[in-house]
Parts: sequence; structure tokens; C-alpha cells
Amino acid sequence: MIADLPPLNAVRAFASAARHQSFSRAAEELHVTHSAVSRHIRLLEEHLGVVLFERRNRQSLLTPIGQAYFEQISQGLAQIANATHALTRGSAPRKVVINVRPSFAVRWLIPRLPDFMAQHPDIQPEVVTSTLAPDQSREAFDVVVRRGSSGWAANIEPHVLLEDDMLLVAAPALLQAIPVIAPSDVLRHTLLSGRTRSGDWAAWCKLAGIRQPQRQPRLQFDHMHLVLQAAVDGLGVALCPASLLGKDLATGRLHSPLPHLRLPLTRYYYGVSQDAVAETQVFIDWMFSQFSPGSDRCRYECH
Repeated sequence: MIADLPPLNAVRAFASAARHQSFSRAAEELHVTHSAVSRHIRLLEEHLGVVLFERRNRQSLLTPIGQAYFEQISQGLAQIANATHALTRGSAPRKVVINVRPSFAVRWLIPRLPDFMAQHPDIQPEVVTSTLAPDQSREAFDVVVRRGSSGWAANIEPHVLLEDDMLLVAAPALLQAIPVIAPSDVLRHTLLSGRTRSGDWAAWCKLAGIRQPQRQPRLQFDHMHLVLQAAVDGLGVALCPASLLGKDLATGRLHSPLPHLRLPLTRYYYGVSQDAVAETQVFIDWMFSQFSPGSDRCRYECH
């Protein structure tokens, strides 16, 4: 069987290029040149007698055969990595890799991590951020958190983590200058929104029973933590998931002028990798400890 193995350096280069869908990013990950990655993959194609990538101008796409091969070898490479980790874990810090979206990392997870590290000094949390749907063959992790349960890889089962809803917030100075007493007062402000949540204002206006003007000033940002920073800086009013507000309301950085007008959001879910380390359950238990006892709702500081 060992004699039948392909060149393992070539397999490693292929797996990295397939995971990133980029020869350049694979070269960065492996600390080699773009041409070295290309040579490794061509060597592997010659060894296998198949075409793994369709080369286009400035782009390389997996062929159907390449995709199938990547999915199969990913499991084997993960087993090698896990076996190596198990062999060396006695002398190295125990690590849990947590895959979350950037805004969840910045606004929910990172501010709470000191508590986890104080409770579990022997476990090292490693936070990686991604906006992609959870897929272990593409991104390595022990536990993943996303809003919604659709689009997940078949080998990752989503479990409910917490419920959430959308809240109207703005800087106190802005609300003092242009008060928001009724929902229609929002129409006097610039509306702040995230690129992936561009439909929230239309849904909120419908819930509030008001019609949004077509030409109302807007500012859009890539991530919700940037939207919140813009709100803190007084650039406009924002709709923010209550789970991401942190201590902004309690410290007075932001104020919610209509706290009872809430737009329900899709739940957060978590999933565990098939190859997750045992410490993953410790992290999951800690996450649930951050919520109100006997409830899966987030402990909103605005309550």
C-alpha cells in the first residue's frame, strides 16, 4: 500500500490549493512560491493520469475529478494531523479551534474569552474567522458557529446555540440632536447597515408600520462590527443583533430609543467537527454558561 502512495508533498500542495481555490494562497500557506505549487500539482496529475485543475487566465478551478479526489484525501490528511496531535498533545498546550464569522468574533466571542481562559488555563482557544458556510473539508476547526442551519456540510450537524433579535441603536448625542420618539422619526436619520444584511431596514420598517423613502441616506459596511462602530461615532442609526451589542448599551456608548420594537432573527447554531478534540465539549459548555440559566436566549445587557 505504501508503494502506491502519490508524492505526499504534491498531495499537500494540491489539498491547500483546492481548499483555498487559489495557487497563490496555497503558496502563502506552505511558504513556497506559486511556481512550486504549480509544479507539485502538475507532478501529481502526471502520477495519477488525470487533470485535477482546469487552468484559466488568472484562475484555476477544480475539475469534477479533482473535487472528488480532494474530498477523499482531506479525510486522510485530517487523520494524519489528528494522529500527530494525539501523539504530541502531552507536551503541547491543548487547543480548540473555533470557527466564527468576523462580527461574532469581535462583538461576542473575544470580549468573553478572558473568562474562558481564566477558567481553563490548560486549553488554548484558537479563533479563526470565515464568512463561508461550515465545511470541514475546506476549513479545519473543532467547533463552528453560524447564524442559521442551511448550507452546512452534510457531515456537520447544527445544534441550536441561542436566539436573537434586531434592535434599533444610535449614539446618545445623535439622538439628543435628532430624537427618535416614534418609528417614523428614524426616517430623519442616515441608515447604517451591513452588506450581508441589506434587507433588514425594509423588514424593520414593515414591522414598525412605516414606509421607507426611496432616497433616504444610507451607509453600508462589510461587517456588523463596523456598522456598530459607525453608530458609536454618530454616523447614523443602526439595526443590530442584540447578541452583538456587548456592553455598548450598559456603558452608554449606544442607546436604544425603541427597545420594545424588535425584529426576530434566525437562530445561531453550533456544529462539531467529526475529528474534534475532547476539549471541544468544554468550550461548548462554557458558551452555554454565558447565557441566562434555563434559557437559550442571549443575556442582553439592554434588559
